[in-house]
Amino acid sequence: MAPTFVLLDPDGTGGARWLYVVVEAKTRVIYQQQYGGTACRLGQTEGFVVPLSAPDELDALRELFEKYFRGAGTWNHTWPDDERDRLRRTIESIRYWVCDGTTEEPHDLTLDESRIHEADEAWIPVITPDGPGMLVWHNSD
Repeated sequence: MAPTFVLLDPDGTGGARWLYVVVEAKTRVIYQQQYGGTACRLGQTEGFVVPLSAPDELDALRELFEKYFRGAGTWNHTWPDDERDRLRRTIESIRYWVCDGTTEEPHDLTLDESRIHEADEAWIPVITPDGPGMLVWHNSD
């Protein structure tokens, strides 16, 4: 059986206020996302989507990538400590809720520093309580 491909906000009409993690898992569902601002890169990862509610953190991510980096992507960017710290702090303040069937608990996301070279606007490698994933949101281009 062939995998299913899902385009996240393919025509840009989904609005600019959503934030998801695609947790990497063998699901045969591959999510594709345009990212990198005007660089218009296309990423894909197999897994499942977890919607997040973090409006302040989304604003901080958009501020970093759309204003600080000027919305042109971070292709081959070397992350100096101050920029990496800023990104790390923002990611760590996003709550990821885990439910074991009876209780729900918030956990922090973690920037996946081993994959920092993949980080770009609307495409940030993270570690969740459920495993590695990509933090994605509406691309600015």
